[in-house]
Amino acid sequence: MSLPIKSVENIAHLARISIKEQDMPVYAHQLSDILNLVDQMSGVDTSKITPMAHPLDAVARLRADVVLEGDQRDLFQSIAPQVEAGLYLVPKVIE
Repeated sequence: MSLPIKSVENIAHLARISIKEQDMPVYAHQLSDILNLVDQMSGVDTSKITPMAHPLDAVARLRADVVLEGDQRDLFQSIAPQVEAGLYLVPKVIE
């Protein structure tokens, strides 16, 4: 598959990039090579291949879910300007 220069110009316009006129044939050839590779890969039978979430068998190391700090809500609300029924009161922003 050979990509025409007009298609490269259209792709460049859509991507909002500028390509010099003398570089258009190079980009057309490179994009054609990429499309040929994708076409070639589309022909590969992948029906017996299990999809993977990640190419490596890495497991995320997670920390233990334990409480390290005590409840300080009363302390923080004692220094707040306005509190009512355990809620912080703030000025009305939208009318």
